[in-house]
Amino acid sequence: MPAAPTERPPSGRVVMVLAWCAAFAHPFVLLSALRAGPYRSTELRLFLSAVAVGLVLPLVRRSPLAALGLLLAGLFAASTTRPEGMLLYLPVLAADAVVGRLAALRPLRVLLPTALGTLAVQIAAATYTTSGQDVFVSTIVALALALLTAGLLGRSVRERRSHAAELRARTAAEAVTAERLRIARELHDVIAHSIGVIAIQAGVGRRVIDTQPAEARNALATIETTSRETLAGLRRTLGALRAPAKDTDGQGPGAAPAPRDPAPGLADLDRLVASTADAGVRVEVRHLGGPGRSLPPEVDLAAYRIVQESLTNVVRHASTPACRVTVDRSEDTLLVEITDDGPARPPAPPTGAGYGIVGMRERAALLGGRFSAGPRPGGGFHVTAALPLPTDATPPLPTDAARPLPTGRPEGTPAP
Repeated sequence: MPAAPTERPPSGRVVMVLAWCAAFAHPFVLLSALRAGPYRSTELRLFLSAVAVGLVLPLVRRSPLAALGLLLAGLFAASTTRPEGMLLYLPVLAADAVVGRLAALRPLRVLLPTALGTLAVQIAAATYTTSGQDVFVSTIVALALALLTAGLLGRSVRERRSHAAELRARTAAEAVTAERLRIARELHDVIAHSIGVIAIQAGVGRRVIDTQPAEARNALATIETTSRETLAGLRRTLGALRAPAKDTDGQGPGAAPAPRDPAPGLADLDRLVASTADAGVRVEVRHLGGPGRSLPPEVDLAAYRIVQESLTNVVRHASTPACRVTVDRSEDTLLVEITDDGPARPPAPPTGAGYGIVGMRERAALLGGRFSAGPRPGGGFHVTAALPLPTDATPPLPTDAARPLPTGRPEGTPAP
């Protein structure tokens, strides 16, 4: 069973304890630094002050509020010794930097009282290190301006991060919408093919129903099978596909025309492998389970697209001459795995330029399946998609002996 998310590993607890101990030592080290050195050397005290401030830095990343409190405590304690003002510049700047970090991480209801408290402590420390009203006033103005600058910089960083997160979410949503529109257009081709077959067979049955009853029964059987498969595909796919906004022609704004070629499937893997080999990557394909078992059109298409996108990523990013594709068909699941031995790489480009992983995950989710993609521990990349297969078999058609011949009358009408 995996560990709870909040449980910290032993090494992490040790680092945390050391960070707190170093931060607690800061006020005492700073106070001692201002009294150290032969003839109270300014250079030595500046160096020791920098060391004292450095003790708090490990805690700033984990608990900035606590780090700020210890910095202010050391600043005020050091100011009571009435040192030269320049010796306190570094602690003051460190406190302002922590306020800027808080501005980038925390909301205004936390930032405002923290900034006011910091300014109050800095002004109190200035009363020990300044002489004369004019110098004191100018020092307060300088402290306020420095603190305000740090806060504004932190808020700017926070807003920029928030804006970047919104852009990533919006771009990912647009990629999902585009992928769903593409799936809808491909599914349109499958349905159009099925309806075309039904129309042809219905026309054949109508023409031969009086002269060749056996041919009419075959046509009706084909219509029944095709319609059942099409309806099953519609229930599985369109049930999960939310309809996006469309314009008058039904294609959606700026959508490309629906493709006219037949939808590809796993039967076309050989052609895909050949084109990948032309690009310099050799693909080893393994079929497990029942390779001869027929697949629903939408599952066959999704599996092919996932393999196609994965091989495209291998060619573009993996820098490896070979990869492996495994297709395992069980009774209720089609498992597709694509593995390469290239260098580890992130699931998606950090710039957000590519959305192949998003599209593959969306295809699997629309069919109620599972999808995962990520680097392998020993190097390379691994893509896995598990697509559910329908388990409810189509009921068998009645045999010729059990099926009544068509009489042209509604069922239950007595013969003349």
